[in-house]
Amino acid sequence: MSDLHLKIGITHGDINGIGYEIIIKTLLDNRVNEICTTIVYGSPKVAAYHRKALNITNFSFNNIKIPEEANLKRANIINCVDENVRVELGKSTKSAGEASLHSLQAAVKDLKEGKIDILVTAPVDKKTIQSGSFEYPGHTEYLKAQFNAEEVLMIMVSDLVRVGVVTGHIPLSKVSTTLDKELIVRKLRIMNRSLIEDFTLGKPRIAVLGLNPHASDQGVMGTEEKEIIIPAIQQAKSEDILAFGPYPADGFFGSSQFTHFDGVMAMYHDQGLAPFKALVFEHGVNFTAGLPVIRTSPAHGTAFELAGKDEASPDSFRNALFLACDIYRNRKFYQEMNRDPLPSYDLNNMA
Repeated sequence: MSDLHLKIGITHGDINGIGYEIIIKTLLDNRVNEICTTIVYGSPKVAAYHRKALNITNFSFNNIKIPEEANLKRANIINCVDENVRVELGKSTKSAGEASLHSLQAAVKDLKEGKIDILVTAPVDKKTIQSGSFEYPGHTEYLKAQFNAEEVLMIMVSDLVRVGVVTGHIPLSKVSTTLDKELIVRKLRIMNRSLIEDFTLGKPRIAVLGLNPHASDQGVMGTEEKEIIIPAIQQAKSEDILAFGPYPADGFFGSSQFTHFDGVMAMYHDQGLAPFKALVFEHGVNFTAGLPVIRTSPAHGTAFELAGKDEASPDSFRNALFLACDIYRNRKFYQEMNRDPLPSYDLNNMA
């Protein structure tokens, strides 16, 4: 596959949300066809419904059946849902959940078979997508299972900050019992490797947040820092990972201390994502590190309240598409540079 024509598979997400709006608005950008070939896994009928609702007249998809038929200069679409599916803008429906799952399953199948190079996913309704073949909190966990990844890490990415979370889509009540030293170290390994291979950073600096208010103030408000987080940081450092902390989350973000690091590891979902979205909501990208394939998505949800109103910004989705292409090329460059490394010698033993 030519680097100029990477095939990007795009899942349409929940058909009652803003998925098609942000997809179409992104694909209207002429820069897209210059760097990749896009294939939406969805429904021409549903796409036409959204185009009409949004009054978009200067765009159309090229209908294909398999990725090999993709037109390199057009936005392509493969139908993978029931033609009788009904769009109900702004509503959470089971049929929309089924349509989002069928799209995801078809795209993942082609990604496994090498028919597409990258996966970019539009937002889904985490409740209605649930079924006998999808019993996961979200895309991240589903893709981990599909690609037999030992461990994955959700990293929220922007030009300003990159934030990973040790515990992802779990109830807050389970965070403290889920955290342990080994889990934190595994997540730090993934972030460190991703920052090097996916973001071309030589020796990335990673800030680790505490769990408790004020990072427990030396044990006054909890023991997790002393018993779990600090030992994890020490273990990471022994593995040549530049991890620092633990930092109190409020002051860390409030004082812009995050700008001094290449990555930030939060202990739980909202601890990392709340400040991230407050800083860069419309521009952020969700990237799944640790997979053998590349998957990104916008940093927002289905936004049912905006569906069909022509008010949704495509910026986050567009950035997700462009970032995925950048990561693909960065990984390829890293692999090429490290394919045949020069031999190393012990100068102390050389005469």
